[in-house]
Order: sequence, then structure tokens, then C-alpha cells
Amino acid sequence: MGPGLERVKIFADGADVAEMIELARRPEIAGFTTNPTLMHRIGITDYAGFAHKVLAEITDLPVSFEVFSDEPREMLRQARLIASWGNNVYVKVPVMNTAGASTIDVVHELAAEGVQVNVTALMTIAQVASVAEALGDGTNAIVSVFAGRIADTGRDPIPIMREALDILAPRPSLELLWASPREILNVRQADDLGVHIITVTHDLLKKLGTFGRDLHDYSLATVKMFHDDARAAGFLL
Repeated sequence: MGPGLERVKIFADGADVAEMIELARRPEIAGFTTNPTLMHRIGITDYAGFAHKVLAEITDLPVSFEVFSDEPREMLRQARLIASWGNNVYVKVPVMNTAGASTIDVVHELAAEGVQVNVTALMTIAQVASVAEALGDGTNAIVSVFAGRIADTGRDPIPIMREALDILAPRPSLELLWASPREILNVRQADDLGVHIITVTHDLLKKLGTFGRDLHDYSLATVKMFHDDARAAGFLL
């Protein structure tokens, strides 16, 4: 848990191997997530090679890697392969494919085999309920609700996250993850709600250092920043 946090675990979200290894040394980082979009943005083309580099260095914290097939049988094959890469691996499976067809059967089959699954891209309570039922009570699993994207639509994600916690409560092997935070305040909100995990991008993690900062001192530092930058620019009136 991060500074001043009581319940939520912080997972670093990114695909830069060097940064991931560095972050793994920080005590407030409890795990890692990544996805094909993050990998593509920084030019990764060898999926397995990337994963093995990460897992060679990060062996004692959970790391989530995502399947990228759109077809159920191939999703299962990829998921089993990814799961074989390490005991700390969670396999991310999207809640539906690109045609909108549910992947619940895939999730159920993997969970029944003991694969640690991270079901991703959820945004509705109906999805949370069906995923919880598919996962059952056995193997550890993560249910990732994209609270930040819910907020992007003008909806308050907190009632949805609260109800999701209630749905998962009877199944202690399932953890709720607050995905796609938009500001560091979301970490505090997740902790206050009792959400189990929040993913935080590497850039956003830099703001953890401002937690609990005296607001008067922060105001003064901001004024000094504006003043110093104006002088550095050589502004004259």
C-alpha cells in the first residue's frame, strides 16, 4: 500500500521493462499490469520476449499479461501458454470479444483449470455479476472495472465500484481492481471504498509523493514555480 493508504494495493500499469524493474523495488508497488495497447505504443513487437524479460526480474509480485485473440479456442490456448510463464502470472481476458460476444465460457473454463485470471474491460454491474459467477469460489482472480472510462462518460463510478464490491464480497478469492484512474485522487477514493487494487500508470505514480502534503506549502511552491519560470523566460512588460 502507498503512503497513508489502509486497504488498496497499487499495481503499476505500463510496458517499459526498465521502469517496471525499478518500480518493483518500491515497497508501495504490489503488482503490475500491462496490455497490448501500452506495449504497442512503445514499439514492443515480441510479446513473449517482453514478458520473459519482465518475469526474469519480477518473480514475487503478480503480473498481468493479456490474450489478444478474438476467438474463444485461441483465447484459451493463449491463456494457458501465458499462465505457464510463471506462478505470479495473471492472464487478462477481455469481458467480450470485438463482436460483443461474451467471453464468460472462456473465463469459466480457465478458472476451473486453476488459471489465475484477470477479467478486464468491465464497465457494468451486470458484467461484474456474470463474471463473478463464472469465476466461482476457487482460484484467485481479479475483476477489473474501468472506473476511469466510466467517469469519462459523465457517470460517477463510485456507486458502481461500491456495488461491485458487494457482489464480490461472498467470494474472497476474487479481488476488485479500479482500472484507468484519471488522477491520483482516485487512489484515495479506491482506498476509502475498500477496493482491493488500483492500477496506476508510471506517470501518475510520480504524484504519490504529494499525498498528505501541506496545502499552504504546496500553494507557496506553486507561486514560486510561476515566479521562477517567468524570470527564466526573461519576460518584460
